[in-house]
Amino acid sequence: MKKILIAALFLGALMTSENSFAQTETSGRTEVYRATHTKTTELKHTKLKVNFDFQKEQMNGEAWISASPYFYPSDSLVLDAKAMLIHEVSLDKNGAKSALKYDYKNDMLRISLDKTYNRNQDYTVYIKYTARPNEVTQKGSAAIMDAKGLYFINAQGKDPDKPTQIWTQGETEASSAWFPTIDKPNQKTTQEIYMTVPDKYITLSNGELKSSTKESGGMRTDYWVMNKKHAPYLFFMGVGDYAVVKDKWRNIPVDYYVEKEYEPYAKQIFGNTPEMIEFFSKLLKYDYPWNKYAQITARDYVSGAMENTTATLHSDMAQQKPGDLIDENRWEDVISHELFHHWFGDLVTTESWSNLTVNESFANYSEYLWNEYKYGKDFADYTLMKTREGYFRDPSNISKDLVRFNYHSKEDMFDGVSYNKGGNILHMLRNYLGDDAFFTGLNDYLKTNEYGTGEAQQLRLSLEKISGKDLNWFFNQWFYGSGHPKLSYTTTYEPVKKTVTVSINQNQSQYFQFPLAIDVYENGKPTRKNVWVSAKSRNEFSFPVSKNPDLVNIDADGLLLAEITDNKTADQYFTQYSNSKEFLSRYKAVENAAENSTKNAASLKTLVAAIKDQNFRIRMKALSGFDLSKTDQQKAALAEVEKMASNDPKTLVQSSAITALAKTKDKKYLPLFEKGMSSVSNSVKGASLGAIAAIDPSRVSALADKIDLEGANDELIAQLLPTIVKNKIEKQMPAIASTAAFYPFIKFQNPELGASAEDAFNWIMSSDNLKATSNLTKVLTQVKGQIGQNPQAKMMIVQILKDGLAKKMRVLKANPSSATINQQIDLINKAIVEYSAH
Repeated sequence: MKKILIAALFLGALMTSENSFAQTETSGRTEVYRATHTKTTELKHTKLKVNFDFQKEQMNGEAWISASPYFYPSDSLVLDAKAMLIHEVSLDKNGAKSALKYDYKNDMLRISLDKTYNRNQDYTVYIKYTARPNEVTQKGSAAIMDAKGLYFINAQGKDPDKPTQIWTQGETEASSAWFPTIDKPNQKTTQEIYMTVPDKYITLSNGELKSSTKESGGMRTDYWVMNKKHAPYLFFMGVGDYAVVKDKWRNIPVDYYVEKEYEPYAKQIFGNTPEMIEFFSKLLKYDYPWNKYAQITARDYVSGAMENTTATLHSDMAQQKPGDLIDENRWEDVISHELFHHWFGDLVTTESWSNLTVNESFANYSEYLWNEYKYGKDFADYTLMKTREGYFRDPSNISKDLVRFNYHSKEDMFDGVSYNKGGNILHMLRNYLGDDAFFTGLNDYLKTNEYGTGEAQQLRLSLEKISGKDLNWFFNQWFYGSGHPKLSYTTTYEPVKKTVTVSINQNQSQYFQFPLAIDVYENGKPTRKNVWVSAKSRNEFSFPVSKNPDLVNIDADGLLLAEITDNKTADQYFTQYSNSKEFLSRYKAVENAAENSTKNAASLKTLVAAIKDQNFRIRMKALSGFDLSKTDQQKAALAEVEKMASNDPKTLVQSSAITALAKTKDKKYLPLFEKGMSSVSNSVKGASLGAIAAIDPSRVSALADKIDLEGANDELIAQLLPTIVKNKIEKQMPAIASTAAFYPFIKFQNPELGASAEDAFNWIMSSDNLKATSNLTKVLTQVKGQIGQNPQAKMMIVQILKDGLAKKMRVLKANPSSATINQQIDLINKAIVEYSAH
């Protein structure tokens, strides 16, 4: 699963505020041990027949559960079955049914079998039931915002702007909201599903579509079969009015299910999938193990994406148009992430949520692997850097082990430790072992545990088996420990001995051991020194030099997950940028220069050099540091920035260059900005509109409609928010609603942006715009699972909604005949009620 935090700005603000609700994993409660689920029964096969009641948002189901006792004899079967109506429970012997006694309460179905069965003695239980997902009481979390398993989207067709869809979401243990099962990750079963739907809809499930049969009344039954066993949380059904775009890898179907509006762009979004499958198959020396691969989008999805076996579900945020795609396919990392799960997660599944790292850390790292292969190491290192920033941003991550047997809720495992930290740890492990040993070890882990379950210890054993190295030290500190190194360092030059001594200090309570790359610069050129840092507070390393080094750069290869305190001068950063081949060393130098370009000449010199860097992210970072209203900066860089604004091969860099030119407030650039408004690129259009707003605000309203901000990224929305609000550009009101919803929280981090967001909120709530109000209340409702039971956050959101309600009531009073204002009031009231009940 790829998690998406809708309220990332808001959560980050609260976590870094003085009254933060971020706490250590065990604060305020007794330590617990989360044991792996005890297997008393082994699932063998699951057969389902289902049809849907769109009006009631319920599902009528029949289930045939084939199982046997796992080891010890048993005369009972206990199944998870959330919020269901149970109509019949029988033993099925070759089609002949005999009633069984059962007890159903607290979402558990306890069935008394007809006799005591022994290990490997199979039986089949038949259950007729009604699934009622809206009655499920289990709540969502920060990663997965709801847990009702089965979702009806616009089932009655009341919203003209939203398609009717049905989709399921099983992780962590929500599949049991739509079929009875043993809803644990250490269970595996084959499956078959008969889905009866209106004939106008497309269906998707795991495995192969074996048949499609027309029924009376405009209905159709599709029969899907999955003949390889997988975990119940990976079962999937999707129903809707989709376009299906066909592709393939070797002889295996690869299909993309998108809303018909996005059919022309499906291959631009998902079209690298066959190449990804080939790359991962060769890298792991283990061919993609399933008989198809489909990807489908969903409206109102409760997370980012989910790796349902052979049928990955993506949020509709995956759907992009040329204006977004020309800048970058923002969903490509998610696509690689979910695909890699089909080895790490689907083929070999975590035996318990405590060991989620063997699913999510690998999927996180797959994003690096794909980017490195497809776009180069610099590109991938940027991905690595951003994941580290995400881990460091949440202070509660520091206290959590990667493998965690004391979590409060299983949903808590889907965090920056299991994903971001885990991915970085795998990168360190790969570089310590070397590629051949690392990937051969992964192959051994997959083959040893295929179609079964795994944990971190089994990963260690496979890597040790292949490499011959003991890895307990690595796993103990990184997988079974918490935190990370916090390093500072000093250098001492001995002119008589012609040596430099580098002292590495660990400033955290638990010391780490690790390999470390140190670059010693003489006459501007680095010499790489590879050392071993022991688990103690201070390590010293001495190297021969010809003179006092210009610069010492520790963690020069950027491999170590650590916080490093640097005290380099601007001149040293210029030397580091100019002579390092490593992306992270260059980026850090440019980052420092961007913060200090008006303070010293060396920083400006670094920026001027960096706008010609081969990596577009470094060019963008350098451009962000210029203030071209300053004469010295104009003299040093203006001509080059002008060329970049028109001709850089990356539209995102063109956008950054236009923003840099706008600071001049020189009207001679208006023709350039006007030309930018005709660009395909949304980022270029957005930057151009912002530039025009800074120089000639009177022209903004006439140009703003040229930008399609539906589904635009957060950065573009934030960039244009002040312009849209100030000029009251009504067409863009729905697009800015999600940002406006969190205006009090945004103010914690960015007061200026927060003020614009507050203006946007007041504008929306004082208007009769149904779509904008719907978007705003929707995102506030969706964030319920992310805040848990934090009273401060809940109180603030309820107050936001109440403020909005008061404004809408004034709109109603002024315009009582409005056809839509009452709908908006109902949406706000419903959101208030949901928070009061949560």
